[in-house]
Amino acid sequence: MNCELAQTTVHGYFDGELDAVRSAEFERHLERCPECQTALEGIESLRTLLQQSNLYEQASPHLRERIREQLAETSSAGRLPPVYSRRWFLVPTFGVLAAAAAVLAVVFFVLQPHTHAARITAELIDAHVRSLQPGHLTDVQSTDQHTVKPWFDGKLDFIPPVSDYSEQGFPLVGGRLDVVDGHSVAALVYSRRRHFINLFVWPSRNKETIFETSGSRQGYNWIMWGSPDMEFCLVSDAASGDLRGLKDLITR
Repeated sequence: MNCELAQTTVHGYFDGELDAVRSAEFERHLERCPECQTALEGIESLRTLLQQSNLYEQASPHLRERIREQLAETSSAGRLPPVYSRRWFLVPTFGVLAAAAAVLAVVFFVLQPHTHAARITAELIDAHVRSLQPGHLTDVQSTDQHTVKPWFDGKLDFIPPVSDYSEQGFPLVGGRLDVVDGHSVAALVYSRRRHFINLFVWPSRNKETIFETSGSRQGYNWIMWGSPDMEFCLVSDAASGDLRGLKDLITR
């Protein structure tokens, strides 16, 4: 991330640790800095994912009662013999181990999907860069969605949704086949002024709604989202606002 302010201030702003003056300054900076906007959106997406993940379990009434009885016995027994004192000394140790196990569970179930998503995003950006080489942008070149959509029939085990948004400023250019994460995907190509935008589409393999993520890497912006049936990713060097505008058209 090129913005030094994003590295030092976004987390403080998100956690409410900045004073009123610094918060106001950062909010003014945020209005004109897409990098800080992306960083803040990423933190908010991670918080939402953690909140919606069931990574805890309530203690049963039986367990609570046992703990109360043990505490009561300890209070009434007074000073315990050395051997029992050593046993009770082990209780905090087991608590620390349980806490460490919980942290490892969070790392595995939360950070692992993010690592996978980061790898997929890197592959999609690389595929977008390859497409910009002469002769690689489209396998079928047409502004007619009724020409592009049937072209995929028989080449993939799914048919991607294809629409033309010329009237909204995103004309369809064509489509092609690409490979991401070892699987064939559809790549629909749109244009925005002098920029090409790749829309990658592939079937969802986990059958769960994919949380929207976005970011910037190597000068290219991307937005990824999904549904129980399909996953989508827009990649381009066009402005992030243009990508979001196209994404809104696609999801209507």
